[in-house]
Amino acid sequence: MSGTSRSYLGKGPTFTVNIAYTVWWNLLLITVGGFIATIGIKSIAVPHELVPGGIFGLSSLLYYTTGKLNPGWINLLLNIPLFLFAWFKVSRRFFLYSLYATLITTLFYEFISISIPIQNQLYAAVASGVVTGFGAGIVLRSLGSNGGLDVVAVYLFQRFNMGIGRVYLVFNTLLYFGSLMRLQLDVIIASLIMVFITGMIIDQTLSLFSQRKVVFIISNFANEISNDILTQLKQSATFLKGFGAYSRKEKNVLMTVVNNVQLKKLEEITFTHDDEALFIVENTFSVTGSSFSRRKIY
Repeated sequence: MSGTSRSYLGKGPTFTVNIAYTVWWNLLLITVGGFIATIGIKSIAVPHELVPGGIFGLSSLLYYTTGKLNPGWINLLLNIPLFLFAWFKVSRRFFLYSLYATLITTLFYEFISISIPIQNQLYAAVASGVVTGFGAGIVLRSLGSNGGLDVVAVYLFQRFNMGIGRVYLVFNTLLYFGSLMRLQLDVIIASLIMVFITGMIIDQTLSLFSQRKVVFIISNFANEISNDILTQLKQSATFLKGFGAYSRKEKNVLMTVVNNVQLKKLEEITFTHDDEALFIVENTFSVTGSSFSRRKIY
């Protein structure tokens, strides 16, 4: 997650505060994201008896089956062993933020009621997936999680780089197979659609504002282009040694990383110097270090 840094100068030494690691910013992300996710579940999914993803999905299934408590309180109880896992396997800060996320979501679910009159079950599945995924993704941009399966997903992502959306998809597939005896097949299929969309939106929300373009430029004017990158774009660049297969001559390959706004300017710089340059662009969703985002530490 990228964060904004502020530098403070005083009589003492200079120090930098990264907003992404401040308490107020993380609580804001968790509160806003938890509210949005609650609307997606309570106002859209539950009226159609759709089963949301993760532990909350299991909670909803238990609620549909027993009619006891409500999914919010069942979810809180099921989270207890996962909170212990977060305390020992991730970090205490992650545990506290995740605990806050679960508590605030439970309170939102208990006291907030917003009617969204969607009649079609398929439309409800799509809408719930988008809204819930966006809310859950906002929470995951903090240093905490939504609790539940997020705790395990974040741990697997941190240790094995396993995508959070993918972890949800595997768990929920097993959950829906287990619910075949209780729910109609149409409801299960609609729930799978909802969860698939939720996972996609979570991943997109996590990459929001972090998308970058890796650009490789092969040109006989690489030095001139690199100078303009440094002065006009205020970005760094790296020379890679290349060897032409046809010319059998060494040449510099220029590599740099820019955002979407800077890309067109870089293209203009390149072809202004050399209209025969080779301009190669690749999408990347994770650029950490230097002037880009800091490595996220839970």
